[in-house]
Amino acid sequence: MSLSERSVGEFLAALGERTPTPASGGATAVTAAFAAALVELAGRFAKDEESVVRAKALSSRLVELADEDAAAFTAFMADRNDETRARIIAVPEEIARLADETAELAGHVRAQLKTSVVGDADAAAELARAAARVARNLAALNEP
Repeated sequence: MSLSERSVGEFLAALGERTPTPASGGATAVTAAFAAALVELAGRFAKDEESVVRAKALSSRLVELADEDAAAFTAFMADRNDETRARIIAVPEEIARLADETAELAGHVRAQLKTSVVGDADAAAELARAAARVARNLAALNEP
């Protein structure tokens, strides 16, 4: 079952199970997706349609990456070769790149706000920066 087909509660329950996936890669991607959704919210208040569209695309891609991370790790566990190892490095690197973009977009939107939604933009930036750090660490841990 893909992440987009699960409720938050189902995803959290799956994360807590003693199984190889989902794990920290999926949690990191979802954290960054939450950050992007908060940027979307803040962008709507800022009336910045371009940022809203980009944040929505980032959120969607990050959810896909949560599933890709699980698939990559499953493939690596089944056949530990250079190709499957490269994938368990590439997916978290992409999560980190998109999380960085999300943090930058949060700052861009925040600069346009004068309401309490500033807190949402700030939260988005913090969550995105944390996700980027964790994703980079995961990629490094997966290197040979």
